[in-house]
Amino acid sequence: MISIGTDIVNIDRIKKLSNDTTFLNKIFTDKEIRYCKTYSKSFIHLSGKYAAKEAVKKAVLSAKLLDNISMKDIEVLNNEDKSPYVIIHNKKHVNCKISISHDGKYAIAYALIEK
Repeated sequence: MISIGTDIVNIDRIKKLSNDTTFLNKIFTDKEIRYCKTYSKSFIHLSGKYAAKEAVKKAVLSAKLLDNISMKDIEVLNNEDKSPYVIIHNKKHVNCKISISHDGKYAIAYALIEK
């Protein structure tokens, strides 16, 4: 079974929320926040991760792998070469590929799930 998801985020929307610790802690894991904060414009990277989480969520729900999934159950991390990868907590044996891009005012992500 293959399922896809996509999402686009206005970077300015996340920029306005990037210093709101309640928002950050509701959506992102500590590892994700730490990684993004290593950049001077952390909101750009937070936007990409947010779009990725939404794309994964759509793919998971579309495939009916779960009835509900929280944003923190989806963890978007980076390899040493900075390429992104996804860990879906509480759901094993799911292969998820992710692509994230940001340019200008928007961040976009695509997720592909194979089960």
